[in-house]
Amino acid sequence: MEDRTTIVVDGGTLPPALDEAMIHTVVHRFYDAIQADPLLGPVFGGAIKPEAWPVHLAKMCDFWSSSLLRSGRYEGRPLPPHLRLPGLDEKHFRRWLELFRATLRETCPPEVRKLFMGRALRMAQSFRLAIAFSRGEDTLAVKPIVEDSLGDA
Repeated sequence: MEDRTTIVVDGGTLPPALDEAMIHTVVHRFYDAIQADPLLGPVFGGAIKPEAWPVHLAKMCDFWSSSLLRSGRYEGRPLPPHLRLPGLDEKHFRRWLELFRATLRETCPPEVRKLFMGRALRMAQSFRLAIAFSRGEDTLAVKPIVEDSLGDA
C-alpha cells in the first residue's frame, strides 16, 4: 500500500484515524444494525444465507478498504446483486443511509464520517439510478437523497 500521506480521497489527504480496524468496526456494526432492522433485515436475510454472512462482511470490508484506503482488495461488482432484489426502492436506501450514518456517528471522528457518508450517498444514488433504468422507469425522477433529509436511526 502507498504511504498514507500520498493517498488523496475526495480532494484531501486520508485522515490518520481511518484505518483497516476502523473499517472493520464500521462494517460489522452497520451490518449488525441491518440484520436487526425491521425494514432491511428481511431484505438482507432473504439475499444472504446465515452461513454466508462472514464472507459478505469480509467482502464489504474489502470494498470500503479499496474505496477509502486504496488497498485494491475489492474485486467485484456490487450493483448486480442489488438489481436482482425485487421491490428495492427509495425507502430502503433511505433506511440504509440512516443506519449507516448512525453507525458512523458511533464509531468515527467527523472527518472520517464525512468521507464514508459522502461515498455512501453517491453509491445510493448510483444504485437507485441503475435500478430505475433496469426497470424501465424514468431516471430523471430519481432525485438524490441528501444527508439533511435523513431521519434518525
